[in-house]
Amino acid sequence: MYASDLAGLSGTVPTEADSHFLIQPCSSASQLGTYRRLRRDIFVREQGLFAGSDHDDVDDDPRTVVLVATAPDGSVLGGVRLAPCTSTDLGWWAGSRLVVSSAARTSGVGPALVRAACAHAESRGVLRFDATVQKQNETLFTRLGWVRRADVDVHGAPHVAMYWPIDRIERLVVSTKAMLAGVLAPLRAQPLGLGAKGFRGDDGVPVPGSDIIAACDAILPSMVDRDPEWAGWCAALVNLNDLSAMGARAVGMLDAVGAPTQSRLTRIVRGLANASQAWQVPVLGGHTQVGVPSSLSVTALGSTPRPVRAGGASAGDVLTLTADIEGNWRRGYQGQQWDSSSRRNSEELTQMASFVARTAPRAAKDVSMAGLVGTTGMLAEASGTGAVLDVASIPKPDAAAMGEWVTCFPGFAMITADRPDAQCAPSGPAVSARCGQLTDIPGVALRWPDGITTSAVTSTVTGLGEA
Repeated sequence: MYASDLAGLSGTVPTEADSHFLIQPCSSASQLGTYRRLRRDIFVREQGLFAGSDHDDVDDDPRTVVLVATAPDGSVLGGVRLAPCTSTDLGWWAGSRLVVSSAARTSGVGPALVRAACAHAESRGVLRFDATVQKQNETLFTRLGWVRRADVDVHGAPHVAMYWPIDRIERLVVSTKAMLAGVLAPLRAQPLGLGAKGFRGDDGVPVPGSDIIAACDAILPSMVDRDPEWAGWCAALVNLNDLSAMGARAVGMLDAVGAPTQSRLTRIVRGLANASQAWQVPVLGGHTQVGVPSSLSVTALGSTPRPVRAGGASAGDVLTLTADIEGNWRRGYQGQQWDSSSRRNSEELTQMASFVARTAPRAAKDVSMAGLVGTTGMLAEASGTGAVLDVASIPKPDAAAMGEWVTCFPGFAMITADRPDAQCAPSGPAVSARCGQLTDIPGVALRWPDGITTSAVTSTVTGLGEA
């Protein structure tokens, strides 16, 4: 059983005068002992749900987090525990053993502990948070925002399996991509606007009448100010990844860079030059300006006679993630930007850059601002399909929580779609794993080891539709 009973929540809405308590992670053996005694009093003696003890494997799991509510005098009023549901943490956690002392049941401690558990789970990068709730507490949990999944029986008592809806991925998609269709409508209305048919919404675009692929990306001004060398490096990285996703060989870059001081300008250009040398792709020219607010954009040019589209797949095709999972979080960007590329040599970088061209899948996209799930949704949208990702099959670094990994900028990561019998080419230091498939249901779902699927992206990502 992945989640146990939550009980002891009956009571009235507290007044301001009687709601003086603090909820925080358990900080001492004394607090933990009091919490467990409260559990025994309620679940064993009062409710008779367990014989002798309610201690279980979750209590022995070192990953388990116990939150306790304490009064101003330090006494423990209640607590709740939450823990991963699988031996390898996939971002699927459950809350259980919520208990409130009899003296505090009208003080609002129970609902506050539930809210605190939800907040803590989300802060840990959790993507699915479950609980099995005693039937009489279903209404309260529903008021708190929980959603019913099914009726279940626990130790002969009626319970309800419920889940807390986590919209981390949907929020990222909305904030980064959802506005594109409306904003870009005037460009799309022009002949060849946003690229030829079949390439709309792609990482790069074929230049009409040639085998040239062009890609363009800008770096956030705040990032340019904060870490100029890294901004310069990333300006090359994201563009070269775009060309790689199209199966193109990069031949050169153009930059447009501005900075308030010569010192910052020099640092930006240094980062770009380091990337140019590492990938062995020259900066052919561009525009450079000083005495202006920080800005940086790069256009990359590549060539291929057979570009790989984002929208070339169909329902039933298998999804594969190829990612460089070595490295670590970039300093100052914990949970947001994974840095594996700065430690790679030129041979390793070029091996990864040519992976899509050598594999020639039906469809490909590089994982960028919208994260893995959002980018998968963009590939599916361009292909006129939906997608489901098997969470347990997604390769990720040990240092990254699943919720962080599927919403971050991962450095080098390609999501490809191909026939079930197709094979991937060697990808150098990157790893490849099949992790899902395209479906005929719009949006992106996450499939968990117990067979449950949860919605991550409810509909299309950009609104641009099928390419």
